[in-house]
Amino acid sequence: MASEKKSEKERSVEERLKTLYKLQTLLSEIDRIKFLRGELPNEVKDLEDEIIRYQTRIQKFTDEIADLRAFCEAKERDIEERRMKIARYEEQINNVRNNREYAFLEKEKEFESLEIELAEKNIREANAKIAQKTTDTEKAHQDLADHEHILEEKKKELEEIVNETRAQEEDLRAQAKALEPEIDPYTLAAFKRIRGNARNGLGIVTVQRSACGGCFNRIPAQRQLEIKMHKKVIVCEYCGRIMIDGALVGEVDPIEEAPAKPKRVRKTTRKIED
Repeated sequence: MASEKKSEKERSVEERLKTLYKLQTLLSEIDRIKFLRGELPNEVKDLEDEIIRYQTRIQKFTDEIADLRAFCEAKERDIEERRMKIARYEEQINNVRNNREYAFLEKEKEFESLEIELAEKNIREANAKIAQKTTDTEKAHQDLADHEHILEEKKKELEEIVNETRAQEEDLRAQAKALEPEIDPYTLAAFKRIRGNARNGLGIVTVQRSACGGCFNRIPAQRQLEIKMHKKVIVCEYCGRIMIDGALVGEVDPIEEAPAKPKRVRKTTRKIED
């Protein structure tokens, strides 16, 4: 009875490994389809981000130009008010009664004139900034249009590739989804974690030429024997990938072990004593 339970457990591990390897095969095929698309999805995403940056830059320039124009309008109103003050001071100068009042009004006129000169300088500087930012805005609009055109072309190209492979990818994903319930949650979670950390997306690999099929580090003979027994899930001590016997999934190691050489028999002679 105990041996039957043990055999059932061994078969369970064996089936889990085979199912896990089949899942890996499906996911690797999905990865291959994604690879066929190349860098197009990333290029599309980068272009979309770049377009948002150009739009933000254009909006910033537009706001700055509006602020500068409002500043210029305020300074022009200020200049007009100061000119009106100067005109009033000139009228008052004609009616001064002493030198003290004359000197005071002249000083006020001089102050208002200096303020007008400063305001005019501020307006000139603001107009120069407006001109520069207008040029920058026009260039940003041109760059935005170029990027939008490139994005449209890239999206069309990506859509064509996706349409060609969509049916195949959806079928593979459906098959992979159907396999997941056949694997216990702990093993499945471990597999997904390993696969996510692996650069080539392999979470389970076969033993190839006495080495791990993922990192290609040599596996000790005892460890290889344990893998071939299918009694438990074994991971590579170097890369952490789950390992499976290639014969279990129909893969045969191309390098066969050389037959052991027969031991050489050394002839010995017995010395006969007289």
